Amino acid sequence: MLMEYYLEQYARVFARTDRDIWNYEDGCVLIGLNALWEATGNEGYFTAMRTFIDRYIDEQGNIRLYRMEDYNLDFIPSGRVLFPLYEKTGREAYRQAAEALMEQLRRQPRTKAGSFWHKAIYPYQVWLDGLYMGLPFYAMYQRRFGDGDLSDIVLQFTNARKTLYDEGARLYRHAYCETRDIFWCDRETGLSPNFWTRSIGWFLMAFADVYGLLTDEGQKRTMAALWREAMDGMLERLDRKSGMFLQLPALPDEPGNYPETSGTLMAAYSLMKGARLGVWPDQSYARKGVEILLAVEATQFRMQDGGLHLGGICKGAGLGPDGNFRRDGSAAYYLSEEVVEDEQKGVGVCMMAYAEYLRLRAVHPETGPEVSLFLKKYDPIMPDEIARLEAEKKR
Repeated sequence: MLMEYYLEQYARVFARTDRDIWNYEDGCVLIGLNALWEATGNEGYFTAMRTFIDRYIDEQGNIRLYRMEDYNLDFIPSGRVLFPLYEKTGREAYRQAAEALMEQLRRQPRTKAGSFWHKAIYPYQVWLDGLYMGLPFYAMYQRRFGDGDLSDIVLQFTNARKTLYDEGARLYRHAYCETRDIFWCDRETGLSPNFWTRSIGWFLMAFADVYGLLTDEGQKRTMAALWREAMDGMLERLDRKSGMFLQLPALPDEPGNYPETSGTLMAAYSLMKGARLGVWPDQSYARKGVEILLAVEATQFRMQDGGLHLGGICKGAGLGPDGNFRRDGSAAYYLSEEVVEDEQKGVGVCMMAYAEYLRLRAVHPETGPEVSLFLKKYDPIMPDEIARLEAEKKR
């Protein structure tokens, strides 16, 4: 596939990249590299992951540029790769770094209902993004180093269902403010005004990454039911023309609305992993996940100066904080954010989705249509271009 070549190239560049920030964007790529390593056994992916993160972890397990006092859930996702790194190498610094991040979650401020605040600067606010940022790491820690109890994690998913789900639209809102006093929220419900594909994508991936760690059958039934409900509502909004999800899934006729790559890949990943874990009632979900992945492959790559680029990625979107009234949650705001290429959130999730595709096809080779079907449908970069790139790489 086209993305296999692209992701191999990206991994090599990423391993050499040094940024003066500990952030969730790079965390997406780290998680993606680990997923590719597990799916393929290619040690190059493991080496890229370790090379990158070792710039941040010293011998005592201190994390460079990390600030616990910010109580920012966005600081947590990069820590997910500390578990496989520790398992493979036995380096104690990885465990100590994981302990530091878990200590943040122990102290993380919460709503009265028991859900993590998204950040200290967002008091009493729960964002769908935050469930992905914090809860899979929390579950991994509990299963590896904790007491194995995931009830607090399941509680935060059920809290999200109570506060963020819109029964009429069958979709989850981006965020909720328990005190209902932030400028972007509805004063009666506390909800943000719109549905954003990537926020829902974060939530769908959180289900996928927590569910497989559950052992209690009652918790698994609860989570499976919530996951299916969230996925079914989203699938109703799939854009038929592009085969992807629009930036604002509930507003297909909004001027400027567009197929957004990162959120689309998140949904594809969740669909395929859910199929592998046996959550869905039939194989149509698996096939749909593969179709969505292939739609991204067929429409969102472009070639320039002999290199491949993955586009259609919303660079970033959020709500507030106080004083930043531009980030008001309006449709105009979400559609005003920059659309970029090769950004970590899009590429990292592409890695995750492609790895899940490989794992799913290994178990169910009959799943999904042939790639050639989508080549004909979308007229993407042709395979002979990839052959040329491969030949150049070998010179």
